[in-house]
Amino acid sequence: MSNTAQSLAGTRINSLLDENSFVEIGGYVTARNTDFNMQQTEAPSDGVITGYGVIDGNLVYVYAQDASVLGGSIGEMHAKKIVGLYDMAMKMGAPVIGLIDCVGLRLQEATDALNAFGEIYMKQTLASGVIPQITAVFGTCGGGLAVVPGLTDFTFMEEKKAKLFVNSPNALDGNRAEVCDTAAAKFQSEETGLVDFVGTEEEIFAGIRKLISILPANNEDDGVYEECSDDLNRVCTDLANAAGDTSILLSQISDNGVFVETKAAYAKDMVTGFIKLNGQTVGAVANRTEVYDADGNKTEEFDAVLSARGALKAAEFVKFCDAFEIPVLTLTNVTGFKATKCSEARIAKAAAKLTYAFADATVPKVNVVIGKAFGSAYSVMNSKAIGADITFAWSQAEIGMMDARLAAKIMYADADNTLINEKAAEYATLQSSALAAARRGYVDTIIEAEDTRKYVIGAFEMLFTKREDRPVKKHGAV
Repeated sequence: MSNTAQSLAGTRINSLLDENSFVEIGGYVTARNTDFNMQQTEAPSDGVITGYGVIDGNLVYVYAQDASVLGGSIGEMHAKKIVGLYDMAMKMGAPVIGLIDCVGLRLQEATDALNAFGEIYMKQTLASGVIPQITAVFGTCGGGLAVVPGLTDFTFMEEKKAKLFVNSPNALDGNRAEVCDTAAAKFQSEETGLVDFVGTEEEIFAGIRKLISILPANNEDDGVYEECSDDLNRVCTDLANAAGDTSILLSQISDNGVFVETKAAYAKDMVTGFIKLNGQTVGAVANRTEVYDADGNKTEEFDAVLSARGALKAAEFVKFCDAFEIPVLTLTNVTGFKATKCSEARIAKAAAKLTYAFADATVPKVNVVIGKAFGSAYSVMNSKAIGADITFAWSQAEIGMMDARLAAKIMYADADNTLINEKAAEYATLQSSALAAARRGYVDTIIEAEDTRKYVIGAFEMLFTKREDRPVKKHGAV
């Protein structure tokens, strides 16, 4: 290992990987450019440490930018090292983890540096859907470099010192960093949805390690299974009480409470993340109407509607799961689409993307209706019509066009309350109950909430060998 291993970048790599497992590649590479007296400037490893190691025995490839060398700026050789690392990772079928701390393009190399950015983008694009890509931002990640985390699958960001931006906050008309710091982790995780996890450096390393342990190494890896020590038939008592905050519900049905939530701070009305069911990694997508903190206090509440942000968050997650052959579980509780002017500008396209993601996915797909499932918002939430292989519904679930009383008011506009109530009850029984949907074949089995774990485990066991042919095409355009 070169002497750069003693830098902050090297320390970060060693903190992330299993002890003494890192092997550096290209430690003697340095800048070739001689313009502007560059030949007189020391550039160990050209500002980026690259190599491989293991996390809990899993092979990973890592690059860490060294801000002490030319600000960690990207030039020709810097990029070649990262590109070469990607080539090796794709040959071996192992994830790439990038630790970002960089001032941006190296001005002394101009067009060489611009080309270098493009080469990294290209390699990330080719690797997408082949190997998992993870970035962690510890320092500056600005300008064109901000595209790098955008092209990866999961992004971590240090909560206080890290900066992530295309245009700096003060370069935006009418904005100053002290008014709205658009480069801060809070903004990038809550408003843009670019960042999945925010925390201290130690929390980031722990988070990456946990994520690596639950993800497949590549798109052909079928080894993301582990021995399950939890009871497969475990009854989840009082699970119905967690229907509002589905992040809690998912952790309760998962093996030993394992749940890795993604983009937790963004579009909180939609939960996405990974759970374990009988030792198998399963991607989970769930509507949410309540948020509870660690002390059991309700902190936020939402209507049971599908928002544009929630739909896009879920669509992106489903596409990742499908690319890496990860089965998808959906928990549905939705009465319609969010009705605001801001949402109206985006909801149709966002809902279309979610519909496409579910319909296009060929992995095993299981849907559980845990509350209300009304209108076309239900249709796009992994309904049987767009490809769910198995659909369960809790016994008290409601499935149909709309709320029964509202339907009765529309059909009997001039009736009195007595008739409205009578027709609403009739409509609920004939058109909006789980039983009515099951009689029409839209629900496969009606279950009690407490039995959810054993039913979904059984469904995914049955679907393990699923194969599905689709029309031959280059790719879709949604």
